[in-house]
Amino acid sequence: MVPSNDKNSPGKSPSDDDRGVGTALREYAPYLTLGFQLAAAVALFLVIGIWLDGQLNTSPLFTLIGLFVGTTGGFIKFFRTVAGLQKKKSGK
Repeated sequence: MVPSNDKNSPGKSPSDDDRGVGTALREYAPYLTLGFQLAAAVALFLVIGIWLDGQLNTSPLFTLIGLFVGTTGGFIKFFRTVAGLQKKKSGK
């Protein structure tokens, strides 16, 4: 006889699967926003650089500076967040 994977099978409560998913989401949720934060930093500073170039007629100087600052700041934030999360995880 093959064991059943039914949630209502004996010895297994209906919420066992739900607890596993909830725990996994809580554990990985801080990592899910990292890509968005990096992209937002780059896009924000790039748009500011493009705007400044349009106002000052200095194209592509501030566009490149904005791209560099956004990328650098985004990666710094990314690595600090990952390092902090790893430290917090190993300190448990």
